[in-house]
Amino acid sequence: MIFVAGSANLDFVVRAAHIPAPGETVLGRDFKTYPGGKGANQAVAAARAGAATTHMLLALGADAHAAVLEQSLQQAGVHCHIVRDMQQASGTAFICVSDDAENAITVAPGANQSLCAADLPALDGFSHLLLQLETPLASVAAYAQAARAQGVTVVLNAAPAQPLDAALLALVDVLIVNQGELTVVAQHQGSVADCLARIAVPCVVVTLGVQGCCARCNDDITLQSAFAVNSVDTTGAGDTFSGVLVAALSQGETLAQALRHASAAGALACTRAGAQTSIPTHAELMDFLASQPVTTAAQTQALQRYCGFAC
Repeated sequence: MIFVAGSANLDFVVRAAHIPAPGETVLGRDFKTYPGGKGANQAVAAARAGAATTHMLLALGADAHAAVLEQSLQQAGVHCHIVRDMQQASGTAFICVSDDAENAITVAPGANQSLCAADLPALDGFSHLLLQLETPLASVAAYAQAARAQGVTVVLNAAPAQPLDAALLALVDVLIVNQGELTVVAQHQGSVADCLARIAVPCVVVTLGVQGCCARCNDDITLQSAFAVNSVDTTGAGDTFSGVLVAALSQGETLAQALRHASAAGALACTRAGAQTSIPTHAELMDFLASQPVTTAAQTQALQRYCGFAC
């Protein structure tokens, strides 16, 4: 079983030809709201696409947005542990999605900021605790410490990017970052390989967009090339990857198998609009994987070169 502790936001999404530059006003087109938030997205991905028993600790306000967020989690089969903040509104995010499927996101944390160390229940029976950085850093560290004390594997998706101290990283078993987040955590602008060598976490997984992903676990490197899809909206793709990766690991999959499942799920999420609404079912994920060719040696070598690993 997986326990996720993190954020839930209602996403306000507008589509536009391009993401506005500083000081620029862009006329948008479609506007919709979607349930989101990194923690909630990852919990839905673990439960829906990963088919794992998933619980989540989250904080919501006493507002109409809270009902939408709670319903989305429950419909995905996530068991919710809700802290109700009567003073702050539920978290929100304002997202512009461009015609080339890229996005720019601003988050108003709201009730997410009220999660505290005492809110985490006992983790008896759980194999993995999945955390992100949209809730107070002190609470994230306290949850990691509690999980470590109970023999639970700690997984941290270090997003949104921020420098992390050595004490927190020492509590992490698996770190998940994208390429930009990798440079922030490593405090280094070199190659993927150089940055990985600077992070003292046993297993670090790096998502690389259209290139694929890689992982360094102790001294072993695992590579997974990207799956080709027609992207509509990349919002939530990284969260889908994280949730499915942890779901696969919790069910005894090897790291290589988990990376393949997570990469495929993240790719499928790019083909639909929204965050949680884009996450595939487990059946859709399995059907997609069954239709995909085996990664070639040439693809693996290209990814090795991209990351800066010796071929």
